[in-house]
Amino acid sequence: MEENVAQSIYDEISLDSDIIILKFINDTAGTKVFKREVKSSYLQFHFCVKGGASFSFNNGNYRLPIADETSLLLYNPQRDLPIEVAVNPGSWVLSLLIPITRFHSLFSRDADYITFLSEENRDRKYYKDAPISPSMAIVINQLLNYNLHPSVKPLYFKAKAYELLSLYFNRPADADVEQCPFLVDEANVARIKKAKEIILKRMAEPPSLQQLADEVQLPINRLKEGFKQIYGDTVFSFLFDHKMEYARQLLVSGAHNVNEVGLMVGYSTASHFISAFKKKYGTTPKKYVMALT
Repeated sequence: MEENVAQSIYDEISLDSDIIILKFINDTAGTKVFKREVKSSYLQFHFCVKGGASFSFNNGNYRLPIADETSLLLYNPQRDLPIEVAVNPGSWVLSLLIPITRFHSLFSRDADYITFLSEENRDRKYYKDAPISPSMAIVINQLLNYNLHPSVKPLYFKAKAYELLSLYFNRPADADVEQCPFLVDEANVARIKKAKEIILKRMAEPPSLQQLADEVQLPINRLKEGFKQIYGDTVFSFLFDHKMEYARQLLVSGAHNVNEVGLMVGYSTASHFISAFKKKYGTTPKKYVMALT
């Protein structure tokens, strides 16, 4: 019997105090609504990499849906455009907010190429939806799933945010996908994403690497290569980090004791869970909880 490990996560990362990355993850069985104020000076890029969602405006009188593997670009210099997004069950959305002044400084030479940067359009509201390319999907997944030391996290996120913008505005001849020709095939990318979903859903009792490869119909070496290329880590190192983060959130909620949390993330004994948690966070679960009070 599988453990119920459904969760919803909202995360916000600020870069250089003005570029903002928002992460909306809803792995529960119900729709989750997230809200955030956004000034009129900001461009909004929204990317749905799994499932679907909808954005509400004017107190819910107007809605913009965003489907799986689709992006939305929104800009309204005449009024603030707060985010109110309803994220469907089992859906993931990543948003990138950047001030129009910062954006102009990045693309000042391309005003003729990027429509809304032209002088005649700079004070007009702008909307565009577009598919997410395989190369963009890789960067978005790297932003959603990362294994980094805190000291390099801001630099990594800034580099990936700029990379995502450059891929979004790339001219029709798409660049190579992260120097990995195997990942150009969207079917292979979909299989890698499916492998990630499988190990997260069954994290308490995950399949072996060979079983996982068989289930997503990929040779094991291609599974390992593709997974590391997209998610920046090996399958089980990625799973370990996810389990520890989920365990940390369960401990913060206060709804479960240490033994219960350990069982929920797949540790049959409390001592094994405590050892794993300490390896990740440098302290025991009990001390971590005590530090929160």
